[in-house]
Amino acid sequence: MIQAIAYSLDFVQDEARQLVYTGVISRQQPIYVLCRYIPAREWAWIEDELERSGFLLRDRIGDLLGREEWDND
Repeated sequence: MIQAIAYSLDFVQDEARQLVYTGVISRQQPIYVLCRYIPAREWAWIEDELERSGFLLRDRIGDLLGREEWDND
């Protein structure tokens, strides 16, 4: 039995945010760099979710993450 996995935009944003915070990727890189860190078999679902949410793979990670608030401001 094959289980379909549904990815939400929140999941994608959380994954991207974690990679940015750990310094693996930067906010200026295009969204498609996420494919290096997400299993290939799952990438099609991620692309579909991004498309439904109005993001293009060439958009910046920073666009995906949106406005962030800092506690120490």
